[in-house]
Amino acid sequence: MSTTHSLGFPRIGTKRQLKRALEQYWQQEISQAELEQIGKKLRAQHWQLQQQAGIDLVPVGDFAFYDHILNTSLLLGVVPKRHQSADGQIDFDCQFRIGRGRAPTGPAAAASDMTKWFNTNYHYLVPEFDAKQQFQLSDLSLFRQIEEAKALGLHFKLVLPGPVTYLYCGKVADGVDKLSLLPALLKGYQQLLDALNAAGVEWLQLDEPVLALELSAAWLNAIQTSYQSLQKGQLKLLLASYFGDISAYLPQLVDLPLDGIHLDLSAEQSDLAAADLLIPPHFVLSAGIINGRNIWRADLTKAYQQLKPLFERRGDKLWLGTSCSLLHCPVDLTLEKQLQPEVKSWFAFARQKCEELKLLQQALQSGDTGVIRSYSSPLTARQNSSLVHNPAVQQACKRAKAESSDRALPFAARIKLQQQQLQLPLLPTTTIGSFPQSSDIRKLRLDLKAGRISEQQYQQQIEQQIAKAITLQEQLGLDVLVHGEAERNDMVEYFGEQLQGYVFSQFGWVQSYGSRCVKPPIIIGDISRSADMTVSWTSYAQSLTPKPVKGMLTGPVTMLAWSFPREDLSRADIALQLSLALADEVKALEQAGIQIIQIDEPAFREGLPLKQSQWQQYLDWAVDAFKRCSSKVQHSTQIHTHMCYSEFNDIIAAIAAMDADVITIETSRSNMELLGAFEDFAYPNQIGPGVYDIHSPNVPQLDWIKQLINKAAGKLPLQQLWVNPDCGLKTRSWPEAEAALAQMVQACRELRQELA
Repeated sequence: MSTTHSLGFPRIGTKRQLKRALEQYWQQEISQAELEQIGKKLRAQHWQLQQQAGIDLVPVGDFAFYDHILNTSLLLGVVPKRHQSADGQIDFDCQFRIGRGRAPTGPAAAASDMTKWFNTNYHYLVPEFDAKQQFQLSDLSLFRQIEEAKALGLHFKLVLPGPVTYLYCGKVADGVDKLSLLPALLKGYQQLLDALNAAGVEWLQLDEPVLALELSAAWLNAIQTSYQSLQKGQLKLLLASYFGDISAYLPQLVDLPLDGIHLDLSAEQSDLAAADLLIPPHFVLSAGIINGRNIWRADLTKAYQQLKPLFERRGDKLWLGTSCSLLHCPVDLTLEKQLQPEVKSWFAFARQKCEELKLLQQALQSGDTGVIRSYSSPLTARQNSSLVHNPAVQQACKRAKAESSDRALPFAARIKLQQQQLQLPLLPTTTIGSFPQSSDIRKLRLDLKAGRISEQQYQQQIEQQIAKAITLQEQLGLDVLVHGEAERNDMVEYFGEQLQGYVFSQFGWVQSYGSRCVKPPIIIGDISRSADMTVSWTSYAQSLTPKPVKGMLTGPVTMLAWSFPREDLSRADIALQLSLALADEVKALEQAGIQIIQIDEPAFREGLPLKQSQWQQYLDWAVDAFKRCSSKVQHSTQIHTHMCYSEFNDIIAAIAAMDADVITIETSRSNMELLGAFEDFAYPNQIGPGVYDIHSPNVPQLDWIKQLINKAAGKLPLQQLWVNPDCGLKTRSWPEAEAALAQMVQACRELRQELA
């Protein structure tokens, strides 16, 4: 009998219970004991939910109050000195000091870097290693979770990041080669394996998504060294990789002392038959047949045909699994009461994906495919649905592909016209777009949806919020203003709600980082725009001030990356559809008198394929999609873009090719390290390096901001620089945002005087 298992499960709860509990704890509205009890309850609920859905082997160790990579750092004692408690011990709040820069107890200090988990929209806390880093078993909360699972009588496997992926995801100071730390790290992992043996754990899943990359010989050797040297004792090891095809590495992996290998069968095309021949018959072959990163119902008849020959040969050595952790999926489709029945029949959330594994297991064992044929039938019906296909959009895309996406005048000539029109000072100040979204603002949107207020009442109250934001920015002395985005629920969902081709869930939340959750819209069909989306709000803001107000849009690549996209159309074609819809909005803003338009692309780097050999194809269509949004504006209209939490070095030429007049980026957490890419490349356009870490409640000091600006000025010409926060201020409170922006503006005033 084959075994069903998931590689991990969402932590946040069906209705974001964990998010609310965390924020209550940070505000000291509940105690640590109460928060820990909520975590314990959620773990039990999620294990039970998976069992009831048909999962034979549930994952333990995938839960985190903040981040699973951070959990591993705590487990191995990797804690920056600035975040340690007075006695040097790893206390409960240590994780929040590292993640947020502040917790109810302990010293406040700069939070650790945060970056994307491979090519997903999940953010992890980057481990900070020093040159002589020691790794030893430290935080033992993982073992309490093991005891919880045993007490519930669960059949489980432990899930942890593998040593090479963990090392790869960290950073080390002073130019030290990270691989030089591998021997010390393996000592820490050996302590862990010894403790797991003592605890009676049977299966350990070690996640090595680093194998989805095109590894150098040194990093591939690190995989071999690690798994050859670790003494697993009675533990059974499942080496799990995901997010890409790892067939190139299988000849080396099958010689390691493992008990099984997990393959992601959804991220890329892979030769399963060839893998089956390579993986020894005494190994478990875990087939990641159910896509853990989307919300589409699986075609189980296709999966059955793919796996039936393997099942006949391998029997119980074939495991059926999700492609990766279900962390990237919403929890439960049954909560959705507002989706059209036809559309809802196309979807499967985390719970339903577990049920799909059970249906597939039953069909393989019985040979009866009737149930899975019936289950997969909505996918066949979808191919002809009028909700999916729009011939007018398809024709517009054909025409666009025959036209250039370049602006008619080069940047060097455009910027002169823009400077004449805008008359901005040296080191112009601005923000990224959003201002704090208070509970009152969120209640306005809920009241409108529930019919408790009229559209006119809603508009009046949102205009009051816009006026408040404009007044504050003028009082602070910012140079380029924003309307504050009080009307927006989310930077992607807001636009998706106004475009044809999207649908929306009620409870389709997924974790982005910490307590931050997003509800990605779902692209089900061809995309088009039928009316203005932002013009009225932006025009109203501009009417209140003589200073320029930026039009704020989310770019096509980010709209794509932060949605659940359809799978019957290439990502390039979806991005093109989005770019044409956004180009109409850009033109409408310009015609309304908006002189600066920002098209945010924070997900641009995130969309990069993991294998470098595939990069150029992606960059070609992603750059083209961005350029098409603004290629037809006037020369004097200034186009901005924004990117955050990205490693820019590898794609700096593509960023330059996007030809935005101004790019704003996150740099404060890295202490301007990320600016090096723009310096080394001699980036030609203007750039706004962030000087305020908006993901921390800490208000930056004046001298710190001046130091960052001076550091930026040492890398790039002053005339090229703007000054701004790292990202939008939506998640901050008004007092925090106002105090930080006041410091930022004052720093610029003082520097202008000093430089004059």
